[in-house]
This record gives sequence, C-alpha cells and structure tokens, in this order.
Amino acid sequence: MKTAWDYPYKTGGSRNPSSERGRERDRGEREREREGERERERERERERDRERERERERERERERDREREREREREIEREREREGEREREREREGEREREREGERERERERVRE
Repeated sequence: MKTAWDYPYKTGGSRNPSSERGRERDRGEREREREGERERERERERERDRERERERERERERERDREREREREREIEREREREGEREREREREGEREREREGERERERERVRE
C-alpha cells in the first residue's frame, strides 16, 4: 500500500521522514531563535525606557536645584532690602535724635536767658 510519503508532490511532504523531522527541528529552532531575539529586543526597549526615566528624573532634580538656587537668590535680595531698610531707619532715628538734641539745646538756651 502506498502512503503520502510515496507521493510527495501531492502532499508537500518529503519521501524521507528523517529529513522532514530535520526540517521540523530546524523550524522549531528558528522559531526559538526569533522568540529569543524578540525577547532581547523587548529587554532593550525596557532598558531604553528605564534610561529615559532616569534622564527625566535627573532633569527634574536639576530643575529643583535651579528653583532652590533662585529661591536662595530671592531670599538674599530680600535680606539686602531689609538691611537697607534697617539702615535707613537708623539714619532717620539718628536724625530725629539730633533734632531732639538740638531742641533740648535750644530749650537750655532759653532757660539761661
């Protein structure tokens, strides 16, 4: 009795079963290689994602540093303004003291007369 192995042109099969098993083995191996390559590509993509996230985090940290520096500069400027205001207040107080001293001096002059 003839089988499909005897009519390879009808079935797309091979006359030699061992070569067919070899092709199956090769197909399986190629599929495993392709799957391995797809997995490696997915891992590379995950690594690129992680690197992008690390870069975004570094950029956020740099922005926070810049904001802290700007705030520090603003605080220094406010302190300078407060110091200038205190200096002006001391000058005004000194002027008022000189005026009061002049007033007392004039009062003493009037008392002497």
